[in-house]
Amino acid sequence: MHFWTTVFVLCAAPGALSVTRYSIAEEMERGSVVANLAADLGLEPGGLAQREVKLDIFHNKKYLDVNKKTGELFIVEQMDREFLCPKLASCFLKLDVVIESPLRIFNIELGITDINDNAPHFRRDRVELDVSESATPGERFSLPNAADPDVGMNTIKTYRLSVSEHFTIEIQTGSDGTQYVDLVLTKSLDREENAVHNLVLTALDGGVPERSGTANVIVKVQDTNDNPPRFDRQLYAINMTENSPVGTLVMKLDATDPDDGLNAEIVYSFTLYTSEKTQDVFALHPKTGAVTVKGTIDYEDMTFYEMHIEARDKGAQPLLGQCKLIVHVIDMNDNYPDVTIQSVKNTFDENIAVGSVVALIGIDDRDTGQNGNVSLSINENLPFILNQSLERAMHYKLIVSEPLDRESMAEYDIILVVTDAGTPPLSDNETIHLHLLDVNDNAPQFPQSFYSIRVMENNAPGALLSSLSAFDPDLHENQYLVYFILEKEIANTSMSMLFSINPENGNLYALKTFDYEIEKDFLFHIEARDSGSPPLSSNVTVHIIIVDQNDNTPVIVSPWRAHGSVVEEKIPRSTDKGSLVAKVIALDVDSVHNSRITYQFLRVADATLFSLDQYNGEIRTMRMFSYRDPRHQQLVVVAKDNGEPALSATVTIKLSTVETAVKAYSDMTEVPLQYDIFSDLNLYLVIGLGSVSFLLLITILVTIVLKCQKPKASKAAPSCRNSVISERNSTIDSTLVSNDAYWYSLFLAETRKGKMVVRQPVPKGSRYIVSSIPRGTGLTDTSDSAASTLQVRVHLCHFYINLHKFKVGF
Repeated sequence: MHFWTTVFVLCAAPGALSVTRYSIAEEMERGSVVANLAADLGLEPGGLAQREVKLDIFHNKKYLDVNKKTGELFIVEQMDREFLCPKLASCFLKLDVVIESPLRIFNIELGITDINDNAPHFRRDRVELDVSESATPGERFSLPNAADPDVGMNTIKTYRLSVSEHFTIEIQTGSDGTQYVDLVLTKSLDREENAVHNLVLTALDGGVPERSGTANVIVKVQDTNDNPPRFDRQLYAINMTENSPVGTLVMKLDATDPDDGLNAEIVYSFTLYTSEKTQDVFALHPKTGAVTVKGTIDYEDMTFYEMHIEARDKGAQPLLGQCKLIVHVIDMNDNYPDVTIQSVKNTFDENIAVGSVVALIGIDDRDTGQNGNVSLSINENLPFILNQSLERAMHYKLIVSEPLDRESMAEYDIILVVTDAGTPPLSDNETIHLHLLDVNDNAPQFPQSFYSIRVMENNAPGALLSSLSAFDPDLHENQYLVYFILEKEIANTSMSMLFSINPENGNLYALKTFDYEIEKDFLFHIEARDSGSPPLSSNVTVHIIIVDQNDNTPVIVSPWRAHGSVVEEKIPRSTDKGSLVAKVIALDVDSVHNSRITYQFLRVADATLFSLDQYNGEIRTMRMFSYRDPRHQQLVVVAKDNGEPALSATVTIKLSTVETAVKAYSDMTEVPLQYDIFSDLNLYLVIGLGSVSFLLLITILVTIVLKCQKPKASKAAPSCRNSVISERNSTIDSTLVSNDAYWYSLFLAETRKGKMVVRQPVPKGSRYIVSSIPRGTGLTDTSDSAASTLQVRVHLCHFYINLHKFKVGF
């Protein structure tokens, strides 16, 4: 007998079992070889004898065995498919082949195909029918149907009835494909002519060769029972909700029979047309005709049930009536709606276009009507919407409705809620997880748009000034930042020569040592650029402010010292109390508090004789000289700035007292003059002391000149334009800072001999030039603190003009 073999490998992972499937026909003889397991399983036949081979069959009986020498699987017991797999269309015998040393297990599935080895048979081989002689042609009588355990073409195909002039058969096919046989009366019966009709009903299958089974049908002709039971209608239809509880009354049938006695007693029963499934759900009371629920009514399983019911009387020749009862099942909302995600794009770029489809969704509900009317929704406040398909109402598209931003929300959990319209409504849900991929849509951002960084002068080259870190909310390469200094030249010097920035972390370094007295600040831009494609960038303004240090020592410029630090002065012994002996003036090129200078005696012979103003450096007498005071006095004055630590300079003044005024103007100045200008001054002083009227006239003339004179630029005199005037104290007339190649500071110091002008050139190292000016130059006393800047400038311009008149060279 032929058979075929198929091998399936279920898993290729190490240690996994394979399944080998064979197929044979049932009833094969003992010893028949099914397959060569050694060849199919890749085993060595000669090695099976040394290895223990065991065959485990998931059945009570051993049908197969393995030949250890040849590796063949053979039959040891015939197999009956109908016994092994009753009521099943497919039959498989499962077994395991276990081989020791080493241990290996093989799964075998043996498919057993059907052969036509069973003939149809009737549940009852003898059927007796009582038929009244009054039966009319066309009357039907139900006959039992046959059964055949074979399947497919080998099962029952048709029925035949032995030859009879009174009877024939009609074959009906039920909804499940089962064939039912009715015995139909074709000719009226005559009990006196023939009381019993012996018929043979034959059932034939479709196998090759064909097999059959028979049943004897004995028709007994009874005496007349004229009135069969009758129903008021031949068809009853009723609606009933699904899931009705067991015992619920469906309908009470009532057939009537006008006969009397046993011929009127009725028994109700299902006919053979009523399917077994229907009879499992409903029960019929034989006496009352009440139809009740005895199983589960499920609309999704069957929408209606059809029952064929007969009412048979108990007459000697029983008559029967038939009706049909159809129960239409009303759907209840007992099934939850279902949502299916048919396709979803879980990961996409954050710049996905609005209107893009990210998921396809289908919904369903097994219920009908309102119970099956479902709707789909998503959680609110999400940048997504559902779009229902026009062609397929139960399908939706999940669409992007708003621009997405990964930096605001990187992931979304979208809950799909499907709800039906039943009462109460039922719902279900599914969750879609969406993840956004980053794109370079954010430029780097600095915490501040402007940085002001203070750097102390004399800094060490390479010192860290500040860390200018920007932030980029993007990810990965879109977040990696590189820092640059935007090139800018100051005095032909590039910013990259002065400063350096770490391109990775934004640390800003100084490349040189700064001097506050040369450069006060720098202004430039720093750019932060990400590594995206295309790259994005932003910049920030950086203001470097050089902070002054006290790194310059005060320089004493008055009194002038030609050689060394000792100054010799002469003073009359008749000098009054409070007279100005000398004035110490010091300059400091530092700024602000580092340039504020105070004066004090470092050494003084007699502290009761001289006083020193700590702010303006004036040395005055505190009393008149006495005969006890030494003729020579030595004063050491220190000029100290206000820095930390403080720097200072000293000057030694040697005073000699004389009995008469000494005309030694050259002692107050070291600048060579073309001619002596102090003779006129003395003349003016004598005239002033001798004549009050003349002094008043001079005062009036000077006042008129000051009021009428306008400052104009002179070719001989330096320009007074763009000058800045500052007042130090009451004894310093003014300080002039000019916009020439160098800066000049002019100090007017009142002395006994006149007003002294000190010009300090910058840069440091240039010599100081001191000139003495007569008191009649027109300069007003600077103790008047209310003098305006314009007046001071006019005074200075007159001062320069007079200097040139007297041919005093700078």
